[in-house]
Amino acid sequence: MSPVQTAERRLADRPQTASGSVRPDAPEAENQSRHILGMRIDATSYRETAEVIASLADAGVGGKVCVATVHMVMESFDDPEFRAIVNDAVRVTPDGVPLVWALRWLGVPNAQRVYGPTLLPHVCSLAAERGLSVGFYGGTPEVLDEMTRRLNQQIPQLEVAFVYAPPFRPLTADEDAKLTSQIQASGARILFVGLGCPKQERWIHQHGPSLSCVMVGVGAAFDFQAGAKPQASAWIQRAGLEWLFRLATEPRRLWHRYLYHNPRFLFFLGRELYLQRKSR
Repeated sequence: MSPVQTAERRLADRPQTASGSVRPDAPEAENQSRHILGMRIDATSYRETAEVIASLADAGVGGKVCVATVHMVMESFDDPEFRAIVNDAVRVTPDGVPLVWALRWLGVPNAQRVYGPTLLPHVCSLAAERGLSVGFYGGTPEVLDEMTRRLNQQIPQLEVAFVYAPPFRPLTADEDAKLTSQIQASGARILFVGLGCPKQERWIHQHGPSLSCVMVGVGAAFDFQAGAKPQASAWIQRAGLEWLFRLATEPRRLWHRYLYHNPRFLFFLGRELYLQRKSR
């Protein structure tokens, strides 16, 4: 049985009530997938995703997890090579609320959001329970220092084995080889990568064969966890307007991502849904 199957078996064996329904404190794993503009999105949950990550980390077999946004879907739509990288992940979670809506339109009514900044502490808590060390790659030294300080306050048992803020330039071949060796030697079983899409997914794909840790691309989660960037309120996130909030806070950096990709996503998704209904 593979580590992923082991995780799914653990979830299937979760406690039930006398009537046979799952207890409220037990995680629900949909384990359904749909392709949105060719990119796979998994209907999963925080607990199910964390269980899969922890099982892979415990087995030391590597693996990658992507948290998907509209931006990632459109990068995948425009680049078949990138789409293959994402579709090869163990889990591709619906980080963006529009992707949750799309899953529901595609026949997964109970689809829920699995948001990178929220997934990170979920995974860290489970890693601490299982005695699995974690690492962080990305961000700035100041952000990493503050984030790890806050995580250690929230999860005192968490073992942070590796922390590195890369320079704002490509690493040389020698630097990259040395870095890879340091990550492997650190003993980190789970490595969170916060370089932004699509850079982090490409980095994970490139380094996967050399590392035995599970790698999770979490985008701007480091900044949010450290309080370095403001986070949209819950109602803005539920309304699917987080993109507008982020655009307002970082217009020069994010205008192209949202004003170019979002209208294209709506157009192509609408066309895809129309063609699927017409074919039925």
